[in-house]
Amino acid sequence: MFLENENTEFKSQFTDEIYKEVIAFANTDGGNIFIGVDDKGNGIGLDDPDDIYTRITNGIRDAIQPDVTMFIRYMLQKNKIIKIEVSEGSYKPYYLKSKGIKPSGVYVRQGASSVPASMDMIRQMIKNSDGNTFENMRSLDQELTFEEAEKTFSNYNVEFSKEKFAKLGLINLHDGQYTNLAFLLSDQCQHSIKAAVFADETMTVFKDAKEFKGSIFRQLNDAYSYLLINNRTSAVFNGLERIESKDYPDEAIREALLNAIVHRDYSFSGSIIININDYCMEFISLGGLLSGLSVDDICNGVSQPRNRDLAEIFHRLKLIESYGTGIRRILKLYENYERKPEIIVTPNVFKLIIPNMNVSNKHTVGQNELEEAKRKTIDKSAMKITHQMRLILDYLSDYGEMGDEDIQDILNVKRTRAYMIARQMIDMGLINCKGRGTGKRYYLQ
Repeated sequence: MFLENENTEFKSQFTDEIYKEVIAFANTDGGNIFIGVDDKGNGIGLDDPDDIYTRITNGIRDAIQPDVTMFIRYMLQKNKIIKIEVSEGSYKPYYLKSKGIKPSGVYVRQGASSVPASMDMIRQMIKNSDGNTFENMRSLDQELTFEEAEKTFSNYNVEFSKEKFAKLGLINLHDGQYTNLAFLLSDQCQHSIKAAVFADETMTVFKDAKEFKGSIFRQLNDAYSYLLINNRTSAVFNGLERIESKDYPDEAIREALLNAIVHRDYSFSGSIIININDYCMEFISLGGLLSGLSVDDICNGVSQPRNRDLAEIFHRLKLIESYGTGIRRILKLYENYERKPEIIVTPNVFKLIIPNMNVSNKHTVGQNELEEAKRKTIDKSAMKITHQMRLILDYLSDYGEMGDEDIQDILNVKRTRAYMIARQMIDMGLINCKGRGTGKRYYLQ
């Protein structure tokens, strides 16, 4: 017989390694697996081909997801050799059910070998199969729970059941797997909101900081409560009458927070950032404006949701009324004040600044100081995130932590280069590091 190549694999006996070969061919260009043939191409046959044939067909059906059986043809040859013909699948990536959609479970064919796919390759396969809309792509994590989502839907008297998941966009109709939208609503959601209170105008001296994790419903509630706690009340007297006013309208805080959650680009792994000082409250979310939109457009009520299904869920729960009204509501609240809300947009960042209503015009930041603080913030948000940094951020978003060897593996670089990249990301505030030596681990900032 001929030799092994990119489309041919020999196995002398049936083992679980067969599943990896099937996955690799289905994820690449297809190929043939011959069981009962040694590495040199000699047909040695199988002792009990009928039993092995049954084990193979059942095993492939049970061990591999999504269902790959429609792309497989089995043939029991006269010389007691089983031939498995695998066609390229149409719903990649195929993976070991026991491992999940990650390098240890996803394989591709390279030359005459089946090797683990990189995270970059896995993401590209998902994008090619599911389209380029993040919320509709399959979640890398399929072990999801929805306690917070169930409670939230119940509070708003909206049904939340598995029968409704497809209509809500939480599962993929093709194979019933969870989507990224389901991941955002799940208790396992890895995205977060970070809020900090600062003692100075340029927001460099911390007074307090919190990070909110879990389902985005939990993040919404916890972050909103924290912001209300930090929404101070001032009082003046008109004769004997005490007149109280909050630094920020509760409705403005609510709309700004909802806007950041609903419209951010979740394909980035960073957090929503909320900064508070004596003069303003900043809401910074990843993802600039969608193509074709301008700041003037959104101020005039034009809206094009980046996460359409997520926005529809928030609309169904009556958390938002309709697309495009949130920013206009905030602007309306400040129409009688000299200082107005401000929107700053870069290619990858959307920042909404709402002023403190109780700060007197006499105590507003000087124009030069304000411009300088603004410039520093824009410079920081526009820092260049390289492709290698993006791979590290994506890995940490998916798996929570990594070591130096993980960085070397996913970037295919040597130890010194991996250290330099990690050091630069720490200096940029993208990741942090705990431990030393072999115990050193990196985490999202």
